[in-house]
Amino acid sequence: MYLLYNLLILISWQALKIVAIFKPKLRLFVAGRKGVNMLLQERIKQDDNYIWVHTASLGEFEQGLPVIKALRNSYPDHRILVTFFSPSGFEVKKNSKEADLITYLPFDSRRKVKNFLDRVEPVLAIFVKYEIWPNYLNELKRRKIPTILISGIFNSDQIYFKWYGKFMRNALSQFSHYFVQDKNSETLLKSAGLSEISVSGDTRFDRVNEILGRDNRLDFMDQFKKDHICLVMGSTWPEDEALLIQWLPDVPENVRIVIAPHDIKKEHLQALQKSLPQNSVNYTESGEADLLSCQFLVLDTIGILTKVYSYADIAYVGGGFATGLHNTLEPAVFGIPVLIGPNFHGFKEAGDMVELGGISVIENRDSFADTLHNLLEDESARKRQGAINADYITTQKGATEKIINYLASHLKI
Repeated sequence: MYLLYNLLILISWQALKIVAIFKPKLRLFVAGRKGVNMLLQERIKQDDNYIWVHTASLGEFEQGLPVIKALRNSYPDHRILVTFFSPSGFEVKKNSKEADLITYLPFDSRRKVKNFLDRVEPVLAIFVKYEIWPNYLNELKRRKIPTILISGIFNSDQIYFKWYGKFMRNALSQFSHYFVQDKNSETLLKSAGLSEISVSGDTRFDRVNEILGRDNRLDFMDQFKKDHICLVMGSTWPEDEALLIQWLPDVPENVRIVIAPHDIKKEHLQALQKSLPQNSVNYTESGEADLLSCQFLVLDTIGILTKVYSYADIAYVGGGFATGLHNTLEPAVFGIPVLIGPNFHGFKEAGDMVELGGISVIENRDSFADTLHNLLEDESARKRQGAINADYITTQKGATEKIINYLASHLKI
């Protein structure tokens, strides 16, 4: 099976190089990996002790960040290498100061894997959530490098638990230890014959709890919100924005709305602006007078949404009518009610908060309008739902501490 897998990897890599000629995102994926060996050769010294943390994309980086910070504190003599699989994660975080070195993960061919591990020689490898690469995991185990999975979450539909999933199940079995988010994941791993499992929870809860301790103040939001009720619609897709556009005739005058589109390309922003009333403005084009007089503010930039959520009285998180729900923890940590679309299955934290009553599920235009009307009119309902979310997040923190304690007691690195 390894022979077939490696053949498919080689074919896939050649195919990607051809397709990348026509696809800008794939061009980044391919071109970014060309300089990895040179970068490692230039930056890694012979006596460096690297801890390697691999993340698929931006979300997994944020998930792993509390552990990265804790590793820095616990192992100050070690250096941190972070790798990304996706360009969308690498391009945003390539200059982050949280790691000593950030690069793409070379493709999972045997030659590239051996070259990478020969250069880095990590004393510990950490994979975040669900990145399972057979050649990497096989070679790490062969070299006796401790390899752990953190914030893992599994379900019975995954290939590892199917009768035909033996190859990927064998790859999964190469980890030294599994830190999983819930008991169901532990049960599934045990059913596959795996052990060395800890139910630690999700490190993202540690990440979002840190948000409360930082300075989230934004001058432009102070000017925009003033003493009004604020609805923040974060990471919206066209399907989410359509709900708002249909609700526009009924928006109360005392409500201020921030829209943070997932797509901030010029064409989409122009179309969105045309669909909004005249009393709307884009953040990068706004002045003090605009912020004081407008009712709708479009965030046509990235990197500030989390702080903007701190001003919200109600949040709507996009993606639940499109390709996948975005981060519900970032608004929920501020103790506010959250609204989402119906496609949230597979997002455990969203499902938990829906069940508890802190998140409201929007099915269509009418339920969007009705839910907002009820929350806008009933301050006690807003506070009640918000408290459910804040309490839930507080009770879920602690995964990072469990991981670091395990490393300290079980590994000599």
